[in-house]
Amino acid sequence: MSRISLPATVALAGPTASGKTAAALALAEALDAEIVSVDSALVYRGMDIGTAKPTREERARVPHHLVDILDPAQAYSAAEFARDALRLVADIQARGRRALLVGGTMLYFKALFEGLDALPTADPELRQAIEAEAAAHGWPAMHAQLAQVDPVTAARLAPNDAQRVQRALEVFRLTGEPLSHLHTRRRGAQDAFRPDLFLSLEPRDRGWLHARIEQRFDAMLAAGFLDEVRALRTRPDLHLGLPSIRCVGYRQAWEAFDGLVPMESIRERGTAATRQLAKRQLTWLRAMPQRQVIDCDAPDALQRVLQAAGVDA
Repeated sequence: MSRISLPATVALAGPTASGKTAAALALAEALDAEIVSVDSALVYRGMDIGTAKPTREERARVPHHLVDILDPAQAYSAAEFARDALRLVADIQARGRRALLVGGTMLYFKALFEGLDALPTADPELRQAIEAEAAAHGWPAMHAQLAQVDPVTAARLAPNDAQRVQRALEVFRLTGEPLSHLHTRRRGAQDAFRPDLFLSLEPRDRGWLHARIEQRFDAMLAAGFLDEVRALRTRPDLHLGLPSIRCVGYRQAWEAFDGLVPMESIRERGTAATRQLAKRQLTWLRAMPQRQVIDCDAPDALQRVLQAAGVDA
């Protein structure tokens, strides 16, 4: 391989099932880099199959960070991610290696690239009150309520995105200001992180991505995903209100085990929720003009990723 002007830090984003893991491994090996995961689901231990977590063999090939760092009963914020990621990048560079930030949690990327907002901390009592309202009226009704006070935020959230709708309502009730207004008050530009290269795997053909999503969900089911959820359900401290259990796939399986929906609907509902996630991820990415798009459905997508990073395969 020939290497010219290799970047010190690279960010690789993309929707779910776009091929990030394979591209990241090849890129990390070519650049002698360590991977920093930018994924809100991979942080949880015991949630391997449904998150498409890199295998032990893959993690043995390349060092991975921010994977398996939390118990599913814990929460992890974008602020905590940004703090940890910045520390890890500095540590990796101090060892004389490159940092490769890889994932599909766009809120994490946004927090890292643009800085963090001066938002109020969580209020447990208020959250319980909002959850009680949602239990009585449903999250779509809470979303409609949010649309009245913060139409900008409501427009970018799905009606059933309980976690984010709840947080937006909580912020408004705590501050009297819409979350979208507070998002304009960012920390200084000097504190924002700028990778040397920001690559984004995006499909030209959305049908290609949808087929990949279905194939991957079927592979998860065949690999024992439902057994993984059953194991999580043996713990009395885990429930649908936790961010970990609200992850795509886990939530749909959990609701089926709870008897809220038919068991035979898990595949259909799981793939539909994953498609919706991918759509939201692509919407976030289009708002990041600094990215360099690689067609993930191109036959030579991997070669294009390496070439973009200055590595000739």
